[in-house]
Amino acid sequence: MSYVAPQEFATKMIDAGESKIFMSTKDTLIRAYMAGAILALAAAFAVTVTVNTGNPLIGALLFPVGFCMLYLMGFDLLTGVFTLAPLALIARRPGVTVGGILRNWGLVFIGNFAGAMTTAVFMAIIFTTGFTHAPDAVGQKIGTIGEARTLGYAAAGASGMLTLFIRAVMCNWMVSTGVIAAMMSTSVSGKVIAMWMPILVFFYLGFEHSIVNMFLFPSGIMLGGQFTWMDYFLWNEIPTVVGNLVGGLTFVGAMIYATHYRTSPSRKPSEQPAARLVAAE
Repeated sequence: MSYVAPQEFATKMIDAGESKIFMSTKDTLIRAYMAGAILALAAAFAVTVTVNTGNPLIGALLFPVGFCMLYLMGFDLLTGVFTLAPLALIARRPGVTVGGILRNWGLVFIGNFAGAMTTAVFMAIIFTTGFTHAPDAVGQKIGTIGEARTLGYAAAGASGMLTLFIRAVMCNWMVSTGVIAAMMSTSVSGKVIAMWMPILVFFYLGFEHSIVNMFLFPSGIMLGGQFTWMDYFLWNEIPTVVGNLVGGLTFVGAMIYATHYRTSPSRKPSEQPAARLVAAE
């Protein structure tokens, strides 16, 4: 598996964040677009498997295939750059600024959304035979997912918003762990195994992922879901983006940086006093 020690991949995290901040606009948009499109296709795949088998665990077990593909191809998700880009600023890499980080986040958001929307339109066409028939079983399921995770939260008011936010925090805790875990190995098989585990956890537990939702909710609206674009943005996408930022940066990026990159001095007692005692005898 060619394991990489935490002290080594902590530096790789900062290097990755720095490279993303200085990446050209064209490359950032293309890589984000492809990441959004591939992850959306994986979500459609997982929902299809869940509907056809009646077993959500099977869908969750297979969903990480999309995440692994986009990571190995060097594409970027907003959830990943939320965690990596700020570390370059914290580490005081030359030329890294808050403006550069915000630019990267903005471009990746646009690219992810465009890619996810492309897949949403393509899958809506498939689920309705070119919008000539009512949605099939999978299309109907996607529509109800969007209703439950917008209007359902709204009906609970502040408690619903808190639940949505915590689910988003927990989501990127797991997803960013997957991003970082891939740096623990130099082999493709090692990277895939390390990524698969936390992504499986997030998807099966129904946590809120901003890019997956860029596919599920717009396609849900197109497929007859009884909620609006305003419901989607106010009661899902915007709070989910904020929660993903908090979860990835706080529970993954900052923690690994604090303990593996900025390691504190060991508290192990010095052996010098014992040495002096032996010399005195």
